[in-house]
Amino acid sequence: MKIGFIGAGKMGGPMVRFLAKAGYTVTVCDPDPTARARALGHGAAEASSIKACIAASDVVFSSLPNDDILRAVALGPDGVFANAKPGLIYVETSTVSAGVSTEVAVGATKSGVAYLRMPLSGNNNSAEAGQVTALVSGPPAAWEKIKPAVQKFSVAQVYVGDAEQARYMKLVINLLVANSASLMAEALALGRKGGIEWSTMLDGLTASAIGSPWLKAKATLLKTRDFTPTFTPDQLCKDIDLMLAAGDELGIPMPMTATTRQLMKATNGDGYATEDFIAVVKLFERLSGLSTDSV
Repeated sequence: MKIGFIGAGKMGGPMVRFLAKAGYTVTVCDPDPTARARALGHGAAEASSIKACIAASDVVFSSLPNDDILRAVALGPDGVFANAKPGLIYVETSTVSAGVSTEVAVGATKSGVAYLRMPLSGNNNSAEAGQVTALVSGPPAAWEKIKPAVQKFSVAQVYVGDAEQARYMKLVINLLVANSASLMAEALALGRKGGIEWSTMLDGLTASAIGSPWLKAKATLLKTRDFTPTFTPDQLCKDIDLMLAAGDELGIPMPMTATTRQLMKATNGDGYATEDFIAVVKLFERLSGLSTDSV
């Protein structure tokens, strides 16, 4: 199987590395010279255009920043469907709206392309370690064909339906992550004000019934006040906007998520724009009259 990759950045790059290491022929198309150089260093070939990438591939993945770029890459005059060939499978791994994904699905049907939605649960560190979870929806036969390749860069794969279910699944997961961050910040401020030693409090949380893998990972970083970004407040707000739009479309009240968006914007404006979104902890500390520099 020959694999093309459109977008080889923080999430796409590690996937390229794992696939090339597994022996797949991988061709990469990315406007960023640093991303291209990294992919070439892992044994991938370079394509100068989407057209060239598709010509060299049986399956094309994309890892892209947002709805508008996906629309251009998939549906544009120089995009995937304009250059599609018989039997092509298109696997789209970005976090985007179900609405634009539906537009892509229509284009795929018109072009005779099997379109798989496959957003990934995890961050860039998870991707580097091959520990992401692939959330998949689309034609079952196409999924079974590419599943062995996907297993090379993911720890788990969950097939959730034949249409846009994977897009909603990603939003469900990220909604819980976003709101968990806000709740964790509020809880930690309460604990500090109540006199619990910082490291002891974090140990208590991770050993408790709510000690999820996500909470344990964040607690480990918070112990040393490490706010190195895996996902910034503004990046999380982009995902929250997708959640709120989906909730509005489906008629679901989302007051907690709307509040979390405001808290993340406040975190961003409080001087933590380049830090990880869990810096919302420092926002709550400041609002509670606690030091944000040390514990």
